[in-house]
Amino acid sequence: MSGTVAMHSVFVYGSLMADDVVRLLLNRVPPTSPAILPDFHRFSIRGRVYPAILPAPADKVSGKVLFGITDDELYILDEFEDIEYERENVNVFLTDSSEKLETKAYIWANKDDPDLYGTWDFEEWKQVHMEGFLKMTTEFAQEMKFPESSET
Repeated sequence: MSGTVAMHSVFVYGSLMADDVVRLLLNRVPPTSPAILPDFHRFSIRGRVYPAILPAPADKVSGKVLFGITDDELYILDEFEDIEYERENVNVFLTDSSEKLETKAYIWANKDDPDLYGTWDFEEWKQVHMEGFLKMTTEFAQEMKFPESSET
């Protein structure tokens, strides 16, 4: 008999705002809601096509919340975000209801990274980098290794 499955919500603000990327990773597109993360800034990163967020008073990051993320899916997202990000709990505001929600988000681990600059733009990313990013994500998903299950 299996235990209860924890469901998580995750605020996404970069490549994971693209349904095609999420579908490649999770084999589905979970329910979403547009959201704002207050007091953070979304940076571009030199040499990378994805963004980083760090705390920044009086700024905000628009993105969306993925709802109903299972423990296994959270593991996939953790692996995808790699060690450069730390998963933390944050408070966001859902833009369609103004509801405040505690959710998980991936925060850039190196708070003093000299490669962070400017503001990352999702629309520009979709036009310039999404096709190549989808190829990379497909390769990642095919190579994804899951921890051994404790169930028999």
